[in-house]
Amino acid sequence: MDKIIYIILTCCTLGIGQAQEFEKDVFNAGEKELAITFVGHGSLIFEYNNKFIHIDPSSREADYAYLPKADLILVTHHHGDHCDPSAISAVSTDKTILMTTQLAKEKLGFGQILVNGDQATFDEINIEAVPAYNLVHKRDNGQFFHPKGTCNSYVVTIGDKRIFIGGDTENTPEMKALKNIDIAFLPMNLPYTMTPEMVADAAKAFKPRILYPYHYGKTDTSIIVDLMKGTEVVETRIRNMP
Repeated sequence: MDKIIYIILTCCTLGIGQAQEFEKDVFNAGEKELAITFVGHGSLIFEYNNKFIHIDPSSREADYAYLPKADLILVTHHHGDHCDPSAISAVSTDKTILMTTQLAKEKLGFGQILVNGDQATFDEINIEAVPAYNLVHKRDNGQFFHPKGTCNSYVVTIGDKRIFIGGDTENTPEMKALKNIDIAFLPMNLPYTMTPEMVADAAKAFKPRILYPYHYGKTDTSIIVDLMKGTEVVETRIRNMP
């Protein structure tokens, strides 16, 4: 696997260039390559077999008018940093498929609803909706930031790679019970998702081959690196995903 810097340079009709720079990792996913672009926060792009899958596109992280059009969009839940109508519109065409939650569909006005436990397919890619919710962290009114049943994580199988996309979740029993995960994106910021200790607890339980902490805000990523030392079956990689 090679890590490269992904630079997108396009010029608009006024002759003004729009430059955006992102990290990108490339994997052998069987017969074809899988490229993962780290846009920022919870926003990712998967490229496989000439198809582009956007995960939680957010205008806060990039100008999506200059990014590749989406064949598939996965939205984990309805909160604005994950469900941005403007960014979704910018990468959508009349052929784009959107898969999301009930509350996100109500916000966007369209999309295929996946509830916790549902499965769907897109172009030989399998998508499983896994419960995403808080166990500990709550709002001042006592309500969890992400109540059980309202938000999704996803397991996406692309070629021979199984990828877990956490969205906004804590170290739930459903996540810790996952099997055969090659790549995992686990959120790590307070008060909404997990502490580094929670991320380490989850990763040591289901043992993804590669762990990417993401959605980590101002959290010190060296903490999770230290916590995962000695867990040789899991490689922890830090990318620019605050």
